[in-house]
Amino acid sequence: MFVLSLINFMTLPSTFLANKKDINAIIESPKGSSVKYTFDEKTELFQVSKLLPKGMVFPLHFGFIPSTKGEDGDPLDVLVLMDEPCYPGSLIEVRVIGAIEANQTERNGKTVRNDRIIGAALESSRYSQTTIKSLDKYLLDEVKNFFITYNAMANKKFTPLRQSNATTTIQLIKRHEI
Repeated sequence: MFVLSLINFMTLPSTFLANKKDINAIIESPKGSSVKYTFDEKTELFQVSKLLPKGMVFPLHFGFIPSTKGEDGDPLDVLVLMDEPCYPGSLIEVRVIGAIEANQTERNGKTVRNDRIIGAALESSRYSQTTIKSLDKYLLDEVKNFFITYNAMANKKFTPLRQSNATTTIQLIKRHEI
């Protein structure tokens, strides 16, 4: 019997595209999902890591920026604005529009930076001109409140500090490339 294994066949893309301004994003949990998926580097599969309470869903496509490492030890988080649905494992080329800079206090009491990068899919016509300043305040508040509540459920504290523009955010990403 012949069994094909995907393990060791998957290679994550680089952080930046050729222009060094746009990035690659790997989606873990799609917008509207109440399932938190996490990419497992050992198995190279997306694993269900958490079920959110009834009615709580990801406000935007949520994933990570490959070849980066944040202060929490994980790849940098990214939220993607896009016209259409997508699925866990989707690779999306993204134009960085800014970030919600934040501290996260872990269960052990240690506080680390855990920013949420925000970008627009390059293929998106609806968000092609979007900047962090042009985003609807309600949407930004929804994202902040989602992560405050999401972390509180895990006995962590998420504290938004400020919003940064695309230029500042790209520098932040570059500092976290591995």
